[in-house]
Amino acid sequence: MPQPKFLSKNMHDMTMEEWESLCDGCGLCCQISLEDEDTGEIALTSVACRYLCLNSNRCKDYTNRHTNVVGCDRITPDNIHGLTWLPSTCGYRLVAGGHPLPSWHHLVCGDPEQVHLRGPSMRGELISEDDADCSEWQGDDTKA
Repeated sequence: MPQPKFLSKNMHDMTMEEWESLCDGCGLCCQISLEDEDTGEIALTSVACRYLCLNSNRCKDYTNRHTNVVGCDRITPDNIHGLTWLPSTCGYRLVAGGHPLPSWHHLVCGDPEQVHLRGPSMRGELISEDDADCSEWQGDDTKA
């Protein structure tokens, strides 16, 4: 399958729909991470944002995600280079860096399931924050 012609555009010239289609649905950006206050080191948890559908790996309320979740970053051509927490396989990062999308990306192969079969998908690896014991991953200072 040939890649869409818009991939040859400068990312600032892409329409919102074209830009948004770069998301591969891996779920990595919805994985909750914790930052060590002393070192700044980031640790990933096995917990996902409550709005991530664990079956589809898509946001349950994508339109309102920035209102619903404090800290849910809108990924844009203007801020992509500063979002260093995005995985190296992220379609946004790859396009912003002038790199091709991987063969499993839906815009390359035409099949959105390939990210889950051959890519870095977190489907089946995460639990919802609604089901997590927050004291274990947020650091409960009340425990002795």
